[in-house]
Amino acid sequence: MADSSNAGGDVSVRDVGRARDGEASEGAIRGGVGGQPKAAREKREEGAHVSYVGQDVEAIPPEVVERYKSTARRLDLSYNKLKSVVGIEQFSCLEELVLDNNELTDSSLALPLLPRLHTLTLNKNQIRDIDRLLATLTKACPNLKYLSLLGNQACPNELLGSGHDDEDYQRYRYFVIHKLPGLTFLDSRAVSGGERKEAKRVGAFMRVVRPPDETFSEASKVSKETSSGQEYTPLPASTDTSGNHRGVFGQCKYVYYGKHSEGNRFIRNNQL
Repeated sequence: MADSSNAGGDVSVRDVGRARDGEASEGAIRGGVGGQPKAAREKREEGAHVSYVGQDVEAIPPEVVERYKSTARRLDLSYNKLKSVVGIEQFSCLEELVLDNNELTDSSLALPLLPRLHTLTLNKNQIRDIDRLLATLTKACPNLKYLSLLGNQACPNELLGSGHDDEDYQRYRYFVIHKLPGLTFLDSRAVSGGERKEAKRVGAFMRVVRPPDETFSEASKVSKETSSGQEYTPLPASTDTSGNHRGVFGQCKYVYYGKHSEGNRFIRNNQL
């Protein structure tokens, strides 16, 4: 995935290395529109598709930003260990951004305004908060058409073993389409007319809520304690020991006066 065999103006990892070392990246630019002079095609397409895949970097390399920030229309940073997208704000022409298989979280995915971006894939990251993500995308990507979130906890797809079913996933789609009405493709399939109509009607109420992981951890702890022979009780552990108990003893006496009872006609005072 890191060779220079990409066509149509792609620049691979090896080409980025050449540029960094001061060498010319001849041969990295291929294809184009037939009939145009080679020099014109190269000038138009140089650095349009940049691929920096599988390098285990935690941030976007400065040399990639510096060299391709003005020309890159498609940027593929998948299969790294990205924990931040700092530097992405300098890519002024970006239309497609691929961030699959990284380590991006809700807080680290701080996208700047990307007015030209129409495609964003965030598969297999560590995104949990769908509300926060959609709020970010609404502001940062006003022209977004294609979005994929498979493999994140924010996406309740049953095929990923997340404990959800088809109904949860469909509710999730309604909610996302409601928040991003310009989407034409979500995850693995296109947005249908029926989905768009239903999202407009009930999408605001379709947020899928899942208990936090701490809830399951506590339940698992209780289950282990019960199975080990210890009797479970919700009460706190007592500090009293045998022979050292402290308590209160009292006596309560109830007296019935019966001033307003109709039965007083048949009861003598000495019987009260």
